[in-house]
Amino acid sequence: MDRETLDRIFEPFFTTKGVGEGTGLGLPTVYGIVKQNNGFVHVYSEPGKGSTFRIYLPRHVGDDVQQGDRGADQGQAPRGRGETLLLVEDDAGMRKMGEMMLEGLGYRVLAAESPQDAIRIVKEHPGGIQLLIIDVVMPDMNGRQLAEKLLEIEPNLKCLFMSGYTANVIAHHGVLDKDVHFIDKPFSIKAIAEKVRDIL
Repeated sequence: MDRETLDRIFEPFFTTKGVGEGTGLGLPTVYGIVKQNNGFVHVYSEPGKGSTFRIYLPRHVGDDVQQGDRGADQGQAPRGRGETLLLVEDDAGMRKMGEMMLEGLGYRVLAAESPQDAIRIVKEHPGGIQLLIIDVVMPDMNGRQLAEKLLEIEPNLKCLFMSGYTANVIAHHGVLDKDVHFIDKPFSIKAIAEKVRDIL
C-alpha cells in the first residue's frame, strides 16, 4: 500500500475495492476490537511487496477463570420482563448473536439489518417497542441519524448505541454525544443484560 492508502485503512467505509465489492468495515472492526482491549495494531507495507499486520494485546495477569465461575457470572445477569427491543445491526453474525443473547434474557427481539428495515419495523409497531439497540457505524446513515428519524416516528423510544470503537473515539468524531447510553462490541451477556435493564 502507498502512504495515502495506509493512512486511511482504519477509517469506516474506506475501501480500495470497486462498488459492491467491499464495505470498508473489516479493518475498522478489527481496530475497534483491539483498541477496546487496550491493544494496538502495527502495519508495515510496501507497494508491490505486501503488508504485515501485527496485533499487540496486553498479557492477562491473574487467576484462571473456572468454567463454573463463568456460569455463575452469567446467572447473575438481570433478566427482561418480556419487553420488545429493536436490534439494528448490519453484520449478520453480530445481529444473530445479539438476538440470541437478548431472547435468552427474556426479551422479545425484532431484528433489522439496515436503517430502512428499522424504519419499516418502527412504523409497523407504534408504541410497541421499548428500546432501540443500534450500531453506530452503518452504511447509508450513522446510528445517531437513524435514531433521530425513529424518534420522529416514536418519540418515547429509548436508545442504546453500540460499536466496536470505544465511546471516547465515537464521541471524538462527533457521531454521539458523551452522555448517551453506549456499549462496546463485542459485549458479554452480563454486560448487555445490565445495560438494557438499567435503561429500561
